[in-house]
Amino acid sequence: MNAQPFGIDWLSAIAGAAVGFGFLLIFYATGLMGAGDVKFAGALGLWVGLQALLPIWIGASLLAGVHAVVWLALRRWPYFPAIAIALSGTPVASNDEAGPQKRQRHIPFAAYLAIASIGWLVSGSPKL
Repeated sequence: MNAQPFGIDWLSAIAGAAVGFGFLLIFYATGLMGAGDVKFAGALGLWVGLQALLPIWIGASLLAGVHAVVWLALRRWPYFPAIAIALSGTPVASNDEAGPQKRQRHIPFAAYLAIASIGWLVSGSPKL
């Protein structure tokens, strides 16, 4: 009995989990990614296997890149602080403020992994 939803073998599933978790763990260790993104990538790798992980990562990375470009463009827009306060309820900290600088992560990579996974599922690619 095969309990895996896409019929991949357990070795591919474990390899996908190890690569998904291990590769993004490097980004977490350097402070570029949150722990939730890393855990989601490990679980996703276990679910879809090693073979499907690469196209999903590429799609998620492209979506995250678009997010980053839009974020940078909005930061230069004069109305951005007012919009940020309206959407989040907290003002955007300026670089001039004194105090310890906490790294802010504005790109939810796990969400983009999920969107790319849905695209992978809808495209019919699960027929491995």
